[in-house]
Amino acid sequence: MLIFTSTIFSKWAIFFKIVKNFKNLLGLFFSGFLIFINWAVWIYAVATDRIIDASFGYFIMPIMSVFFGYLFFKEKLNFKIILSIILVLCSIFYMLYEFKTIPWIGLTVAISWSLYNVCRKLIKVDTDIGLLIESFFIFPFALIALIYLFNIDVNYFSTNNISMMFLLVLAGPITVIPLFLYVKGVEKCGVGPSGMIFYI
Repeated sequence: MLIFTSTIFSKWAIFFKIVKNFKNLLGLFFSGFLIFINWAVWIYAVATDRIIDASFGYFIMPIMSVFFGYLFFKEKLNFKIILSIILVLCSIFYMLYEFKTIPWIGLTVAISWSLYNVCRKLIKVDTDIGLLIESFFIFPFALIALIYLFNIDVNYFSTNNISMMFLLVLAGPITVIPLFLYVKGVEKCGVGPSGMIFYI
């Protein structure tokens, strides 16, 4: 119990230290904005039956991550990585040809997620504290969306449907836990390797 309490106090001390650091706070605001854009575009794609477009974004994102890893962090590229990049680029160009139009949803998903990875690698804060601060920045946008949904009478988060409300509550940890683990991976092994592992 004593160890748990000291850990909590330690985390709060780190949290307030980060809040006082304008550079880190600005970086987390930007990374929070990027993850909000990524999620918002994904939800839009699901709502408008454009899942293929959004999935295309997650298909090209790892290659962008490898490029950003090389560009921002001088991560090394060997022959196998370069060969795999060329193969994926060929498939990307083929898919773009098949789309006949520029898939802006996919590109937005890919760019926002890749830049989010770069931001989280650049910002030297604990993963959990960083996600907490990002959540604070995203919260007003989520609240506006919830009010909007309530006003147009499509709010499923109500006591009238307890099972749906329970599932919506579960959506939080189901989203945050994999994100926490992924960001931890980006911080530990780099943007490029994490991007390639993302395919798995």
